[in-house]
Formats: sequence, C-alpha cells, structure tokens
Amino acid sequence: MPVARISVTERPAWQEGPVTVSVPATCANLGPGFDSFGLAVDLRNSVTAEVVPHGLHVDVEGESADLVARDESHLVVRAARATFALLDMAVPGLRIACCDRIPHARGLGSSAAAIVAGICAARALVTGGDHLLDAAAVLRLAAELEGHPDNVAAAVYGGFTVAWCDDTGARAVRLEPQVGAITLVPDEPVSTATARGLLPASVAHADAAWTAGRAGLLVAAVTGHPHLLLAATDDRLHQAYRAPAMPRTAALVARLRAAGVAAMVSGAGPTVLVLHAGDPPDLPALRGWVQQPMRVDLRGARLCARPGE
Repeated sequence: MPVARISVTERPAWQEGPVTVSVPATCANLGPGFDSFGLAVDLRNSVTAEVVPHGLHVDVEGESADLVARDESHLVVRAARATFALLDMAVPGLRIACCDRIPHARGLGSSAAAIVAGICAARALVTGGDHLLDAAAVLRLAAELEGHPDNVAAAVYGGFTVAWCDDTGARAVRLEPQVGAITLVPDEPVSTATARGLLPASVAHADAAWTAGRAGLLVAAVTGHPHLLLAATDDRLHQAYRAPAMPRTAALVARLRAAGVAAMVSGAGPTVLVLHAGDPPDLPALRGWVQQPMRVDLRGARLCARPGE
C-alpha cells in the first residue's frame, strides 16, 4: 500500500551543510527465502547530499559511473524526492555525490542501496527527520520503491533480516547471523527484470512445501546451527527457473553444492553466494569470477562523518 504523507505540526528546517550516508550491499533470498531473506555484507556505497538554492547536480564515481544517469531518473534522486514528498518538504535545489562500490546488476542489492541511501540522505537533510521517519518508515517507503522488501530490509537494518508485507506495508525482523560469506561475482550482468521474467506464475505444492521447510531450517542454520547450511540453502522456487539467464552461475552453484559447499544465487544473480561457519572453505580459482570473502555487515544504513567512510 502507498506510504501516507507525514503530517507535522511545525514546519521543519533544512540541515545546514552536506550529509553523508553509507549503505551496505545485500544478498537476498539465500536459497529458499525468496523475496523475504536478506543478508548485509561489508561492501558499501556512500551518498553525500546537500540542499542548494536551485537545480539538481548529480556526480557519480565508482562502479558503472559512465553508465549512470545524472538527472531526475537517478534512483538516489527519485528516492530522495519521494522522501521529501512524504515529509511534505519542497526542496529548492539538490546536490548529490554518489560513491558506488557495489557492482550493478550482479545480485548484490545495488538498487536497494541506492533507494535506501536516497531516503536516508533526504531524511538527514530535514531537521528532526529521524524522528519524523524512523527505520520502520524508511523500510516501508524503500520497499514500495523497490517492489519487494528483502534487500532493502537488510540494507536498512544490517545483519540477517526476514521481511514480509501486511496491510501497513513492509515489515522486517533483524536476527544475529553466525555465519561468514564469500561472493563470486562474474563479469557479465543479469538484470533483475530478466531474472524475474523467467519465474512461473505458479509452482507445484510439493515444491512450495519443500522450500518452506528449507526456509525455516535456514533461520536456524544462520543464527546458531551452521552445520545445517547445505541442506537449509536448497530451494525449488526460483533458482532452477532462472538458470537459462545465467548458465555459468547455475553450473557453479551445482558444482559447489555437490562438493558440500552451501552455495546459492545471490538475489536475482548472477553472483554466487557461499555461506559458511568458521574458516572459509577452500574454493577453486575460477577464471572470469571475482572471489571475495565478506564479513556480515551488522550496522546497516548509517550517517557518516565524511564520504567514503
């Protein structure tokens, strides 16, 4: 449902000077938790925003900087505009500088990070904005803009999140993960729209029941029983249907799982995510893949003292 405009009794003022927000990359689904589970990892984008007398000025550096729009269509700008509208604030002009470290179209939550960064930056530009728009309200607006709550929940709260929607919008609970992560990022992107377009309108009841059981098991595995990770990360809802769009990813996931490694597609892919307990497993060197051990990010979106922090 659309997020209602917030009514305030006294008109807030604009924050003087720029604000900087940092937001983590996120891995969604984690196998069976389709559109529900999210895990924040320690790769971050930052956005610095400032209210100016007029106009829109957008600078972008880092990942895919040469491909990103510098106008109202930029996702950070759209999220910031939606936040100002929700707070009933008419911004005279806006300057935004984005430092992107999260690869685009790789299944690491780049769009969720942009949306959450835009909302949190806009909120920080309004005096008392964190009281007018708390984390739960940020999540509701971010999920409305993103279309699903899994990545944005982990981006807002950090850690391991389970998200759902009800009559009030998106909601989430944050849990303490006891796992480590490795991402294997391929050279080629896959758009979320393409990956979602391959999903069937319905699945067999037996497959749904299988995946529901694994989803429950995954909560236990991630939060205290990591020896169950391999069984818990199996699913029959989405990964097999998306395989034609990312054959190398599907082949690698199958190869690693056959070797006893808890591997899965990260979000809509094509990145492969490996979850583990204790020391990371020894994975083979793979040409065309960037392999990176990741710590789980426990902080979520936050204000920074300076850009790039």
